[in-house]
Amino acid sequence: MNIQLKKFGTTLVSRPAGKEAWLAFQPILNEIAVGEKIIVNFDGVIVLTPSWADEFLTPLKQKFKEKIELINTTNPSVEATLSILK
Repeated sequence: MNIQLKKFGTTLVSRPAGKEAWLAFQPILNEIAVGEKIIVNFDGVIVLTPSWADEFLTPLKQKFKEKIELINTTNPSVEATLSILK
C-alpha cells in the first residue's frame, strides 16, 4: 500500500487535522493484507508539523511497526519533524 500524504494537503499542520486524517484513513488500513508493506510517501508535502505527524504517523507505526517505509523525506520540514518524533 502506498500512502500519498499530499492527498491530505501540502501543508500538514495541527493535531486535530492529523487526527482527522488518521480516522478518515481507517477503512483503507483495515484492508491491508498480512505481510503487505506500507509506504508513506512525503512527495509534494511542503510543511509537516510534529503535531500532525504525531496524530497520523505515531499510531500508524504502533499498529504496523516494521511494515512501514518512509520515502521522499528530504524536505527540511519533513526531516525535522521525523527527527523530533524518533
